[in-house]
Amino acid sequence: MSQLGVMISNRVRRGGAGLALLMVVSVLAAACGGATVQPATTVFKGAPTASGSWPDPNGDLANTRDAAGSTISSANVSRLREAWSFRLAGQAAAGVGATGSLAAAPVVVGGVVYIQDLDCNVYALSLATGRLRWEHLVNTPEVSGPGPNGVAVGGGRVYGTTPDTVFALNAVTGKAIWSDGRLLSKGQGSFEIQPQVADGRVYLASAYGSGPGGGVLFALDAATGKVAWRFNTVLGEARGVRAVGLGSGGAWETPLVGSGGSVTFGIGNPYQNAASAMARPSPQLYTDSDVNLDAATGKLRWYYQGVPNDYMDHDMQASPISAMAGGVPVIIGSGKMGIVYAMNASTGALLWKTPVGEHNGTDDNGLLLLEHKITLTAPYTILPGPLGGVLANMAVAGDSVYVATIDLGFKATSLSEVVPVTAAGKLSGEVEALSLATGKVEWDTKVPWLPLGAVTVANDLVFTTLYNGVLLAINRDTGAIVYRHQLPTSTNAPIAIAGNCVIVPAGAPRTSASAPAVTGQLVAYTVP
Repeated sequence: MSQLGVMISNRVRRGGAGLALLMVVSVLAAACGGATVQPATTVFKGAPTASGSWPDPNGDLANTRDAAGSTISSANVSRLREAWSFRLAGQAAAGVGATGSLAAAPVVVGGVVYIQDLDCNVYALSLATGRLRWEHLVNTPEVSGPGPNGVAVGGGRVYGTTPDTVFALNAVTGKAIWSDGRLLSKGQGSFEIQPQVADGRVYLASAYGSGPGGGVLFALDAATGKVAWRFNTVLGEARGVRAVGLGSGGAWETPLVGSGGSVTFGIGNPYQNAASAMARPSPQLYTDSDVNLDAATGKLRWYYQGVPNDYMDHDMQASPISAMAGGVPVIIGSGKMGIVYAMNASTGALLWKTPVGEHNGTDDNGLLLLEHKITLTAPYTILPGPLGGVLANMAVAGDSVYVATIDLGFKATSLSEVVPVTAAGKLSGEVEALSLATGKVEWDTKVPWLPLGAVTVANDLVFTTLYNGVLLAINRDTGAIVYRHQLPTSTNAPIAIAGNCVIVPAGAPRTSASAPAVTGQLVAYTVP
């Protein structure tokens, strides 16, 4: 592990948090070339033509990541063939950025694939051929991550962000319809989120905030970009972090738009160190929480805080999922604390919670410090570590919740460290199935690298990707790995499954100094 030099300096540098910044392999950044490449599509003969849809960042407004209507199953997954590959343009596509080139989920609407890279550029491709239909290039100096970035599509428009603006494009031509200028002011962080659009509103958030109120949740009028409401994710001053220059709260995964007129965001941590958590313990609401708001007004309906007084970088950032458990509407939430929560969708009352992946007995330390029941001394180990726990989004299908975890601890050498950067363990992870009704673990499958591709269901399979560039399919009933495919590059982005097609954003940072040079690609695999 030490030879990889795993770092998370980009999180410290910008205070943001997203899939793109998961790991900065320090020995790699200088080794990635700096030449600009042009967008290009390679079409592979003999592969079936791609068809289908994935209309929202997590497949649907409920964020289930269940590919309804997919034809891919255990009966034909072995016949997946590469149909086309699109190589991105720009410097990030050549792997220059320490966070890679792609960290967002593709969106597939009307036979077109829409994707945004970590330089905030937007591309529209033919689903059938991978050919570029149009591109919207953003000339902004503060780009290349951390992301995840990404777009939402609805009403004939494509909605995306730069670090401080939101824009709408014509879905057919890519021409700009509106841009809100500088929506974020100093201290309110930056946009790194893949937004959601529904009911005439665009929902998004800043990834953190270093001033009073911390990060900010927004709803914009989808037709004009005018702000409908905003909601601060920290009550009062973001006091735990101002001394170290980081940010507090905010959100960077796509929110849940509920059928009952609500919107739910998963909120990040307070970015405070252990010394602050001991000296000035506070719940720091609404960090490490799922926050449920009235979708029309932004008024708080309820919140559930997974980790009060957090000092372990344990965000509750995962996209919340809407589901039914025992005939009751529930919301499933999770994050880097490595615990999955089921909450009553109307009240936020906890129905069950289940730890997933590896833990070292420190889950309740923030609460125990708040209650003055423990003290901390350095060095200490955080497990789950700052990468998680649950970093990639979950899925729900049938009576189960599917979740991928990272099993990698980090060692803090002093109480003043906000985000420890010294790895304490081996690179590994797990994919688990939980009972939607009870939270009981149904199966647990170990994987040899970090599973960062989110989990996605297609019929009797659960898909994910590993950071070192492997596409996996797992049997939903048994947890057995039934398909494994080596991708052209490393990947740390969610996949999309549209009909007969698996679309993989590939182009994370190189996994070792000896690995092949990384080029940002969007790759489509199809079955007959």
